[in-house]
Amino acid sequence: MTMALNQSTIFGYGAVLLCFLALAGALLQGGAGTNPLVLLFTVAGCAMSDLAFKFGYIVIPLITRLAGITVKTETGYEIPPSQDVMLRKGESGTFFASIFMGIRIYESASDKSMEQIAYNEYFERAVSNIKFVTKISYMLYVEDVAGKRKDIETRKAEAQLRLAREKDKPEPDVLKLDRYEREVSKWDNELNKLIKGIKPMGAVAYAMTTGTGITKEAAIATARSQANELKAVLTNALNVEIDVLTGDEMLKAFEWEKAIPSLGQELEDMVA
Repeated sequence: MTMALNQSTIFGYGAVLLCFLALAGALLQGGAGTNPLVLLFTVAGCAMSDLAFKFGYIVIPLITRLAGITVKTETGYEIPPSQDVMLRKGESGTFFASIFMGIRIYESASDKSMEQIAYNEYFERAVSNIKFVTKISYMLYVEDVAGKRKDIETRKAEAQLRLAREKDKPEPDVLKLDRYEREVSKWDNELNKLIKGIKPMGAVAYAMTTGTGITKEAAIATARSQANELKAVLTNALNVEIDVLTGDEMLKAFEWEKAIPSLGQELEDMVA
């Protein structure tokens, strides 16, 4: 597998091919209605292609994990069935395992009070407690104002709906309430910026950590331990939500280590 074509696309095209083969078989037999098996393959192929293109980042890791599939790239990297780590062997025989984490930012520094800004100054002190090398990357771009307001209003309404539903539960989840409230606040701030004529800035952030070991298993275990520690530190210090990237989402972050999108819209489409 090459990095140029992601796994969801490969799986999706394979499912589409299955669809066409089933339809071709149906035509050769004089119609799909004469063979229930042909209909089954057609429906299965269409369903799998839809799942691959829409939810490939969830479906592909699940398939590789269940089937025990290990992917090897042309650049010498190996992706284990869990699809959550990039693995390579160094010249000395040591294994290096890298994990990528997506960072969801709900608050902007320009929206904070002076006390909140001062609080964020403790970030460096918090990170200084980490004993391993960490990489945090931000990709910034000016968003297209056209249609932005409608998009923000829609996202705000969705966040308000999630918040209201959680509040209506007999025992609401405190963590979810906090996250939904921050989402609503974020979209409120974004809407106010547009009203004031401030151009909206977009940001995509992710973190990377690498663990080493004399075996693949040791390197992966070290990387996962570091990722858990980093997740806890960044979540508390930056007040953000962090998820370990898997499958195609992980491959995107890996590609960004070499080249990033040249247009803001292209980046938005990649993370949508």
